[in-house]
Amino acid sequence: MRSNLFKAAAAALGAGAIAVLSVGPAWAYAYESSAQYASYSTGGYTIYNDEWGSGHGTQTLWVNSSNNWGVFSNQPSTSGVKSYANESKSVNKALNSLSYANSSFSESLPGTGNFESAYDIWLNGSGIEVMVWTSTHGNVGPLGSNTGNLTIDGNTWTVYAGSNGSNPTYSFKRTSNESSGSVNLLDLLKWLENTRHYYSNPTLSTIQYGFEISGTNSTTQNFTINSYSASAG
Repeated sequence: MRSNLFKAAAAALGAGAIAVLSVGPAWAYAYESSAQYASYSTGGYTIYNDEWGSGHGTQTLWVNSSNNWGVFSNQPSTSGVKSYANESKSVNKALNSLSYANSSFSESLPGTGNFESAYDIWLNGSGIEVMVWTSTHGNVGPLGSNTGNLTIDGNTWTVYAGSNGSNPTYSFKRTSNESSGSVNLLDLLKWLENTRHYYSNPTLSTIQYGFEISGTNSTTQNFTINSYSASAG
């Protein structure tokens, strides 16, 4: 009965109206792709699917704006990172020339899986990697060795030093999870420079923030950015 009623209504509307109905749902995203390395630029940022890890599953990137994007990710619970869906901003300025490098975020995360939310900051092109973990879930941890805790700007971090196999990697892992907040990135980068002496006046090349996903228990999980900003100058 319902099918017959729809056919009758469609006939009454006519072909022109049918064409309008077929355009698609009003809730469609500004951009959506399941391509492994899909990317979309908006508002001075580029947002990446970046499903780079060995043995990765499937992942769909969706974007409405630089303040609202996410991924539907289905990853096996095997060892190793499968993807790093992220929002990237180019800076390309000498660290010691900067008076600020700040970021704020708000996100919604699934309740199951192995993943973290993190900044991935690149110095000297891709010569030095600095990660800032804001929320950690399941069986994941930073590269390198635990070198102790640091309390700065009201946040406490565990600091790690190591290598990603190609270059030095330094990581700040928040001692308590945070799904929204702000981070003074310049203070962290300057602490590595002036207190640990790991580098000297490098170029701050890129600030990235997103979800480093190792596994979702082979179920599709939604990772969402509700608001985000990053700036340096």
